[in-house]
Amino acid sequence: MATLAVVGAGTLVSGDLAHPLIEDADTVLCADGVITAVGRAADLAGQVAAADRVLDAAGATVAPGLIDSHGHVTFGDYSPRQKAVDYLEGYVHGGITRTISAGEVHVPGRPRDREGVKALAVAARASFDTYRPGGMRVHAGNVLLEPTLTEEDFAHLARCGVWLAKFGFGAYEKAVDGVEQIRWARAHGLVVMCHAGGASAAGSASLRADDLLALAPNVCGHANGGPTSMPNADVDRLLAESTMALQLVQAGNLRAALRILGRAVEEDALARIVVGSDTPSGFGVIPLAVLKTLVELSSLGPLDPARAWALATGNVADVWGLPAGRIRVGAEADLLVLDAPRASAASTALEAMSIGDMPGISAVVTDGVPRFLASRNTPRATRPATLVR
Repeated sequence: MATLAVVGAGTLVSGDLAHPLIEDADTVLCADGVITAVGRAADLAGQVAAADRVLDAAGATVAPGLIDSHGHVTFGDYSPRQKAVDYLEGYVHGGITRTISAGEVHVPGRPRDREGVKALAVAARASFDTYRPGGMRVHAGNVLLEPTLTEEDFAHLARCGVWLAKFGFGAYEKAVDGVEQIRWARAHGLVVMCHAGGASAAGSASLRADDLLALAPNVCGHANGGPTSMPNADVDRLLAESTMALQLVQAGNLRAALRILGRAVEEDALARIVVGSDTPSGFGVIPLAVLKTLVELSSLGPLDPARAWALATGNVADVWGLPAGRIRVGAEADLLVLDAPRASAASTALEAMSIGDMPGISAVVTDGVPRFLASRNTPRATRPATLVR
């Protein structure tokens, strides 16, 4: 059983919205891909000494790995939309340790028939079951709903391990025609995301508050636009009249994202806000998409960086039922070490985010395994992490 000790943390970000910082701790122990202890090095000295590998954070910040709640994966580490190879491995260098598929909509020649849409979801889920680009875990196989799917189809998909569904790209005459299928999907344990806002370049429908409230998905995808946002009044209705999660994405409208975040604070609904990239898309391949969104939300919006971090970690884990996203015993060991970038006016990663600077990532850990030291996509960290052994 492989063990890892991450020591020397100056700050520990929990990923928990209610308690964003872990006090009186500087060490995280991991075994067999799971966090086994969080505490002070002095109290865990024996286990640190016995660890197979020791990663020294050098006084910098340790945080849960980011979860991209809206990634447009296809097959392998390739984006047909942008003709980009190894982009997912590059996203790991942006701090994204796992991605949730928002539908394999960019697969060339994507099938639309009943058996084809099921086969695509089943194959995509299975292909990423053990394939880990750059160490990232990809939750793939998001069935794109079509009006031909029956309740037995959702039972079949669930038996095959498919647990994600997306509404907004099917051949429905009216959005409300999908109400029954979303109900079936949710009844069989699938987490359903709906497109929201104007139509996208990939051929989605245009969906507004009336549609979303009738459909009742788990998640309102890119509530701030994908790329065109809904009117303010529509978002306010979703906050007031539903319990669905509202997703903020980089490939959307920043002004709308800041307003939604502000309204969520006012309505005490921050637990319903999640962050994703919605890339690769017409916006391109953006390895720092999720981190950039958190920097924007915390430097321009009403949240401090430690709480903002939960929007792309613990909140996502709660909505999709993932065993990651937090630094706590029993969680999967996906961790980042990051610090203020060199020459920044800030002295820590969180301070850097608060003034709009991109922090420097100096180590990424997934499944309790250090994947690299020094991100190729962020500025250099002032205090870089080192592998002691």
